[in-house]
Amino acid sequence: MPLAQRMQPLQANVFADMDRAKAKARAAGQTIIDLSLGSSDLPVAPHITQAIGEALSDTSTHGYCLFSGTQAFREAVAQWYTAKFGVPVDPETEVLLLIGSQEGTAHLPLAILNPGDYALLMDPGYPSHAGGVYLANGNIYPMPLREENQFLPRFEDIPPEILAQSRLMVLSYPHNPTTATADLDVWQRAVAFCQQHRIVLAHDFPYADLTFTGKPAVSVLQADRDKTVSIEFFSMSKSYGMGGFRLGYAIGNAQLIQALRQIKANVDFNQYPGIQRGAIAALSGPQDTVQHMIDTFRQRRDVAIAALHRHDWEVPAPEATMYLWLKLPHPWAERSIDFCLKLVEATGVALAPGVGFGQAGEGYVRMALVHPPAVLTEAIDRMVSLI
Repeated sequence: MPLAQRMQPLQANVFADMDRAKAKARAAGQTIIDLSLGSSDLPVAPHITQAIGEALSDTSTHGYCLFSGTQAFREAVAQWYTAKFGVPVDPETEVLLLIGSQEGTAHLPLAILNPGDYALLMDPGYPSHAGGVYLANGNIYPMPLREENQFLPRFEDIPPEILAQSRLMVLSYPHNPTTATADLDVWQRAVAFCQQHRIVLAHDFPYADLTFTGKPAVSVLQADRDKTVSIEFFSMSKSYGMGGFRLGYAIGNAQLIQALRQIKANVDFNQYPGIQRGAIAALSGPQDTVQHMIDTFRQRRDVAIAALHRHDWEVPAPEATMYLWLKLPHPWAERSIDFCLKLVEATGVALAPGVGFGQAGEGYVRMALVHPPAVLTEAIDRMVSLI
């Protein structure tokens, strides 16, 4: 059956490819240590699940949830955000509930791009950023992230003819997959650049809390306090371990929030109110579980890096995220997919190939630190047998 041409760029997906490779290895008898997905293995805090559980018997939560039904969640988001980042937010016009931040980043291009317009995307970057542009019939200009530039984009390298057709820039720091971070100066330059060229600046911000520096990462709205060009996406998946509950939000420029709300109204209703109550409990309740999450991934980072160093595999210690971004040694330096396929087949260890996040990711693999230290050490011991 013939399908729309926009489906063609969506055929390849790094996670789907690795999922098939894992299934094949498992069928062949391998014990899989899956480090390919950034899905936290830490449990959701009891006060969050209790709030969700108590909602189940409340029949008022069982119907469709329209925008007005998200008011309590939006108010909790605004209070949490202002307390954390010091930027006032109007919960009525500047916050929108999402079914995970991926929904927002994938749908935003539909509200901004006309066919043929350009989006400026990080390379490597998260796959849904590109997928949303393709679904909107937009064009992508990749901004290569290089180690020598601290994995930050060089705005001055974007050709003028591309800038003239660009309507959207997507950034994400702390960054998946490279683990790079961006300070306030970087964000101020990004905001000024987008203001100058009349470009919407979208910040995918799921790792706001998962930093090892003792303070949260920088929000784009700290650099664009008047919310002139910016919209930010936060997920409950990383800070609170609620990946399977599918809840996040957009926050920022009121016109962009309204446009995304219009797209959303034609695609879905809102998340189940019981899950919203759990998110409210997460945002307004005790934050000790967030600190436990940070401490856990810091410990795993340190153990994994020490294990790699014992095998002479040098990797810098990231300041944020739940990943390691590993440069592949010879003879795999330009064959990240081959390395990952061979690795899971031969050892049962599953990583994500860097090229699956963009051409500039070739030569790297991403390791998700989603198992206890002993399992990570075992995985690394298995990995080096392939080098």
